[in-house]
Amino acid sequence: MEGRYRYWNDIQLVHRALPELDFEEVDPSTELLGHRLKAPIVITGMTGGFPDAAKINENLARAAAEIGVAMGVGSERAAVLKGQYPESYACVARHPVPLKFANIGAPQLIPQKPGDAVVGPTEARAAMALIGADVLAIHLNFLQELVQPEGDRRAKGCLGRIAELARSFPVLVKETGAGISRPVAEQLRERGVRAFDVSGTGGTSFAAVEHYRAVDQGAEREARVGKTFWDWGIPSPVSVAELAPLGLPVIASGGVRSGLDVARAIALGASAAGTAGGVLKAASTSFEATRDELATLVHELKVAMFLTGSRTLDELRRTPTVVTGETRAWLRR
Repeated sequence: MEGRYRYWNDIQLVHRALPELDFEEVDPSTELLGHRLKAPIVITGMTGGFPDAAKINENLARAAAEIGVAMGVGSERAAVLKGQYPESYACVARHPVPLKFANIGAPQLIPQKPGDAVVGPTEARAAMALIGADVLAIHLNFLQELVQPEGDRRAKGCLGRIAELARSFPVLVKETGAGISRPVAEQLRERGVRAFDVSGTGGTSFAAVEHYRAVDQGAEREARVGKTFWDWGIPSPVSVAELAPLGLPVIASGGVRSGLDVARAIALGASAAGTAGGVLKAASTSFEATRDELATLVHELKVAMFLTGSRTLDELRRTPTVVTGETRAWLRR
């Protein structure tokens, strides 16, 4: 369920009619958080915690290892707090993915009600060990929680708990469809967070996803909240443009559907781009379909680099861009 507006279409790269390089010279490889990738692509954390997720994550991990891109898994809450379906995550550890992200939710860092188990260093370490992770991703999903009838409503204290984990683990903080503003990113940087995944509006609307769940459950108030806040958030390109100057790696996710979108994100200053929907659909089918989808994304990125005369990603970051539409209005605010 997508947002109403495609913000990445507002980012235009200026065509270079005479590239003065051969296509074979185009090199999209990069280093992200100390790990070498063949392309600046991250399969963002999507799934885990139910039986069929093992097949999906297995296909994703095999393909990520072969293509040479990074990968995350869905929230590991089910495994580390409840002991449910650990194999749906652990299958990832069997594959040499160049960069892996474990995943826990910020709401699970604090007790939502008296006696609740919470994620601390022991659980975070278990989440990382389960998939052989290099980085701990902590996701922020408070909009989604507010649309869930059973959702978590407490957020006070999360910043301090993130700081505690950041002293022991390399931590990336990621949103889940509503974007990250510069002031929040600055707070997190001051507390030791090493990278961001903006996951801004314009891609999957989790308010919309939860709206339909609430409808099915007869939760009228939450269903209305989901409809009201369907397009709530900061557009992905805007988050990238605001956070890139902070000097930490920024992953641009939220509505990234093609290699051209990856190129647009890099041109705005992102270190990499995260994608989910297309590869998730492919991974539900087969490893071969997943591998081919990722290979196509990389090829499209290389085409965009060639057509802007960019041999490397650093050159792509210097290519002229034109920003139009609602994204331009956001950036001029």
